[in-house]
Amino acid sequence: MMTANEIRDSFKKFFESKEHAIVPSAPMVIKDDPTLMFTNAGMNQWKDIILGTREPEPRRRADSQKCLRVSGKHNDLEEVGHDTYHHTMFEMLGNWSFGDYFKEGAIDMAWEYLVDVLKLDPKDLYVTVFEGSKEENLERDNEAAAIWAKHVPADHIINGNKHDNFWEMGDTGPCGPCSEIHLDSRTDEEKAKVPGRELVNKDDPQVIEIWNLVFMQFNRKADGSLEKLSMNVIDTGMGFERLVRAMQGKHSNYDTDVFQPIIKEIARLSGKEYGKEENVDVAMRVIADHLRAVSFSIADGQLPGNAKAGYVIRRILRRAVRYAYTFLGQKEAFIHRLLPVFIGEMGGAYPELVAQRELIGRVMKEEEDSFLRTLDKGITLLNAAMEETKAKDSTELDGTQAFRLFDTYGFPLDLTELICRENGLTVDEQQFDAEMQKQKERARNAAQVESSDWTELMPGEQQFVGYDYTEHECRILRYRKVTQKKNTYYELVLDHTPFYGEMGGQVGDCGVLVSEYETVTVVDTKRENNQSIHIVKELPKHPEADFMACVDTDKRDGSAANHTATHLLDYALKQVLGDHVEQKGSYVSADTLRFDFSHFQKVTDEELRRAERIVNDMIRQNLPLDEHRDTPLEEAKKMGAIALFGEKYGDKVRVVRFGPSCEFCGGIHASATGKIGMFKIVSESSVAAGVRRIEAKTGHECEELMYNLEDGIKAIKALFNNTKDLQGVIQKYIDEHDTMKKEIEQFHAQAVERTKDSLLQKAREVNGVKVITAVLPMDAAAAKDLVFKIRQAVPERLLCVIGTKSADKPMLSVMLSDDMVKDFGMNAGQMVREAARLILGGGGGQPHYATAGGKNPDGLSAAVDKVLELAKL
Repeated sequence: MMTANEIRDSFKKFFESKEHAIVPSAPMVIKDDPTLMFTNAGMNQWKDIILGTREPEPRRRADSQKCLRVSGKHNDLEEVGHDTYHHTMFEMLGNWSFGDYFKEGAIDMAWEYLVDVLKLDPKDLYVTVFEGSKEENLERDNEAAAIWAKHVPADHIINGNKHDNFWEMGDTGPCGPCSEIHLDSRTDEEKAKVPGRELVNKDDPQVIEIWNLVFMQFNRKADGSLEKLSMNVIDTGMGFERLVRAMQGKHSNYDTDVFQPIIKEIARLSGKEYGKEENVDVAMRVIADHLRAVSFSIADGQLPGNAKAGYVIRRILRRAVRYAYTFLGQKEAFIHRLLPVFIGEMGGAYPELVAQRELIGRVMKEEEDSFLRTLDKGITLLNAAMEETKAKDSTELDGTQAFRLFDTYGFPLDLTELICRENGLTVDEQQFDAEMQKQKERARNAAQVESSDWTELMPGEQQFVGYDYTEHECRILRYRKVTQKKNTYYELVLDHTPFYGEMGGQVGDCGVLVSEYETVTVVDTKRENNQSIHIVKELPKHPEADFMACVDTDKRDGSAANHTATHLLDYALKQVLGDHVEQKGSYVSADTLRFDFSHFQKVTDEELRRAERIVNDMIRQNLPLDEHRDTPLEEAKKMGAIALFGEKYGDKVRVVRFGPSCEFCGGIHASATGKIGMFKIVSESSVAAGVRRIEAKTGHECEELMYNLEDGIKAIKALFNNTKDLQGVIQKYIDEHDTMKKEIEQFHAQAVERTKDSLLQKAREVNGVKVITAVLPMDAAAAKDLVFKIRQAVPERLLCVIGTKSADKPMLSVMLSDDMVKDFGMNAGQMVREAARLILGGGGGQPHYATAGGKNPDGLSAAVDKVLELAKL
């Protein structure tokens, strides 16, 4: 039986024999693409080729691509674990042809690989073809059907509707008919009862799609119409986990050697057995799947967080933690303990897992611990909500409360329902769904972007000239209108542009486009499909004119200096802290430098100072920019250039060197380090477990920082008569302050003691209870000290009510001896809440001691009397 790793290798070898270039997987986390957070299909990394903005050479390619499907159109998250074949993270085996072979080549090769190489039984394979669409004016894909007829009998070729057999990249863009290959893996007895063709695309867990061959031949425009693509594209995707299942004769993806080692480790660590109880089995499948998704995401540079891609990863991990907590009884961090087995299985194919092992483990454990604390808080709140529901003689928990638990504490509805069911309650699902819908509407309205079709003024590809020029002649190739949150702007693509599009943490350029007719302000430049997109508020009145593109050089120079400084800082941190330091993110603009890096403890002040000195020394050396464009990847590695995990590099790369600092980088840099001027770290903090953040200033910003510090010190000196020994004088004042503070505390303590003695002498006895009341000018701390001293002096049969006023703010304190709570049923918290209304306030506390603050000091005496009335002595 072939192992999963052997099957992956056989796919690559087969397509290599068919003259395909075998390319590495792109990172699962997508950077610099505003339309997509994660790679959700093998074709994502080829978008720019398919859209015609990059050369298609080589025209044949194949790979195994890491994918994640948890949001948007392709959202399988809630199915994961409950069925046997859906996953969040999965591998997509794929082969591509850009203007080379088309339907016949793709179909013939797919059949040859499945039947001749892998020896799958042809009788178990069914294929679907697009049945056509009247509203689209598209005929049935008879071409694909005729090619399939060479390989399979007619009853194994099935018509598929537009939903299943017409593939689209999105609402607009490349699209075309597709042909799916389905595998019937049922037993012979089951096959004899119902033909496999009747179960295709019917959600039967044993008759599933394993390979989709997409024939891209159209472009979908914003108005919904279709136009022919300039070149036909083949894009195939085969689910690796499903293929392994077929090859290993299993009925579930989770029974293959892709998942079984992880599931066995889950069983060993939890003491539960897989295959005995449905809830436990689902939990183990969820955990095994989600472990992979989160590990690969962290390895590719995406940490769990509160927004966008980070929130998706946090949500996946929390779902796994919740299943471990609820069904496997794991009340402490558990998922991170599975990493050794997982990395042992997949580290060979994906070395980034091995290299990032410590970071993945630390981040995962911290996230687990954090969510388990949140779960505890949520359960406390849910318990209170259930008590409230029962107090109203209701058996249904309010759906709004259930949604608040979901929204704030990550409690999915099914967890709330499970806990409620154990307590004899149900949940108002309709109300929960209504709240969820409201939130989705808010999110949709906030994120909605409407883009028109591109209006093409002239054909051509963009050429970026920004490494060499800040001004350049240009023409507008195409433009489109974009509307977001009722704001309208325009996007322009130029034939030659010096404008750098936001990428790699460096902000996009701004500036102007100048023609003989007008000057148009470029407010920002974004990166999309490997080209600079220029953002303008107004469309040029003469878009067909010749323009001069002029970058705002002050902002460009500031960004360039800060970007170069991050390279020097990266080098310096490696010298000071060690080679484990790796960049985990950066942000550079004209006045900001932020650098995130892997390190597992706080960087000391001494270490920061050493790194700072190294950077400033490199600045003073005025090291020139040594730039190598279009360098073959292997040659760049030999030069010692640092590659980052989670970055996609092409066959050729740009290398940027400043003396000993050498990195892969596509950004804009200073011409020499001297241009930076000076470097000063202003803060060091934690971003996540194992990831630190440094913020720093350079050049002019450093100068301003120095002046601000100087002005601040001068102002402080002036307060101390411009003394020469500022530190000594401040220390003297601190010592004097501490001495006086102790004397004041002693005075207060004596005053409280005297007040206590006075009140005890004036105490009244009512029905055997000592009643002590007063309204005094006193701060909150002294009032607390007073009532506790009184309780110490009168341990039994005590009711003490003190009203105090400080800075015109009233406070009411109620103190009871324990027997007054136990024997008389009194409750200080309830009494103080009721009486606090008279001082226009509120409060609470324990049964024996409670306080309340308010806004009306004139009501203090009445509030004290109210407590006595409530005591009913």
